[in-house]
Amino acid sequence: MKIRTAITDADYEDWRAVRIATMPYERCPTVAEMRGLDRPGRLLLLAEIDGEVVGSGLGDRTGDGERAGLTARVRPEFRRRGVGTELLRALADHAVAQGYDSARGSVDDEESRLFAERFGFVETDRQVEQVRPIGDEPRPAQSTAYEVVSVAERPELWTAAYHQVALPTFPDMDLPVPLKVSAADWATEWINEPAAMFVAVAGDQVIGVAGLMLDSDRPERAEVAYTAVRREWRGKSVAATLKRTSMAWAAENGITEIYTWTQRGNDAMRRLNEHLGFTYGITSITLRAPLPLITPDRSTR
Repeated sequence: MKIRTAITDADYEDWRAVRIATMPYERCPTVAEMRGLDRPGRLLLLAEIDGEVVGSGLGDRTGDGERAGLTARVRPEFRRRGVGTELLRALADHAVAQGYDSARGSVDDEESRLFAERFGFVETDRQVEQVRPIGDEPRPAQSTAYEVVSVAERPELWTAAYHQVALPTFPDMDLPVPLKVSAADWATEWINEPAAMFVAVAGDQVIGVAGLMLDSDRPERAEVAYTAVRREWRGKSVAATLKRTSMAWAAENGITEIYTWTQRGNDAMRRLNEHLGFTYGITSITLRAPLPLITPDRSTR
């Protein structure tokens, strides 16, 4: 077995291939998007057996900037050979070298949860997937109190949305540590198709955002992007109107299914999604462990 750093675009494509094989239900960033995320301290690994890429790893800071985010993935047919263990150890060693004293990860199945627990990870949160097929989706009626426009129509509003909606609403997310998102991250990581992202505008103020993140690997599916409404405008159907607008756009552009992840504790958004016809899918478990990681018995790899 060989563990090496992903460097070239071809390496990044190999990394993506593992991600798509192990998480076919979730959008994977393109190589260009991954290059946009490159920064000091961020580490992408590949695991090879006899020259074949069978696993991948990612070590990076978490969204709150307080701990390391560690992800080790192995193609199902190559599991139980120690690949995940070697990837996780390499990522953890890197995180310790970066000065982190704790790590976070997430798992979507029982086998992965048991694997993580052997290294000292414990559950801290859960997110549930909500899924909705797209059929005939009429555009909602326009409100007289605000206007809904796409970011493609008014690009300058995405920056305004960061200051007027994102920063005021991030603290409302039910997270152990508040999310930290820079203006640069907002401009590059939270939108990938301006025509599929919508903002609600009242006068000179952005009051809400919602939209879709498109998937170039599976163009028939899209992930629901960050959805938020300023506190003083909640309870006035702003979020529902924005979401219905994005669903209509999806129908007009050949998308047949959309999905979203909702944190435990965000009952209001889950209820809205249920009202809009979303049903429940898989559950993702967030885990945390102190660094350095404990070393399990090699017989349990």
